[in-house]
Amino acid sequence: MIYFWMMNRLLNDLHSISKNAIPILDTIIPIHTYVPLDLSKDNGELIGINITDFSICQNYIDTVLKRKQGIVAYGGYLEERNLYNDTESFTATSSPIRNIHLGIDFWCAAGTIVNVPLNGTVHSFDYNNVVGDYGPTIILKHVLGTHTFYTLYGHLSLDSLDGLFVGKEFKAGEIVGRLGTPDINVNYAPHLHFQMIRNLEGNQGDYPGVCAKAQLPFYRKNCPDPNLLLKLD
Repeated sequence: MIYFWMMNRLLNDLHSISKNAIPILDTIIPIHTYVPLDLSKDNGELIGINITDFSICQNYIDTVLKRKQGIVAYGGYLEERNLYNDTESFTATSSPIRNIHLGIDFWCAAGTIVNVPLNGTVHSFDYNNVVGDYGPTIILKHVLGTHTFYTLYGHLSLDSLDGLFVGKEFKAGEIVGRLGTPDINVNYAPHLHFQMIRNLEGNQGDYPGVCAKAQLPFYRKNCPDPNLLLKLD
């Protein structure tokens, strides 16, 4: 009972941080140009498309952005995807298939600025350069009232890690990094993976961003919907 009360308090506190949408990419990009993107396995437009190829994925994203007159395509929280079908770490027969996305992706041009949505300090960072992973990754620690939680920023540029150290402070709205290119973000079209995490479970510079269906009850609680904070819908 206490756990669920604390969980609800955190979600309410996150929701109350701002009444307005919080831009997580370059603030010169208007919020109204953030448009929803569906990369789920149920999207009929993706039938017959090899979405695991970053250039094909980028072409589809560009089509959606043009159709919706957007600059940033976003979405993916708890989305079941075929995007990971070519990556052994997600599809190995020795373990359950992991294809449910635990954060929100923001697809935009490589080099685009990434902003911190709320005050925090650097918990850890790493270059996770195995294919299918995050590439350059930063995890920030946040304290909100009695709550401590974390935000993860994946698929950044390598120079986003320059000058970082554990405990470095970032204020809301400051630049934490930039979006990386496919060769650096380990074979994905340029985007930010943004994830909220209640308990890092001892991880440093990395945390699962995709889970198996059987793991979903735990990860749904441990990784709240980032849109509670960002309010993009």
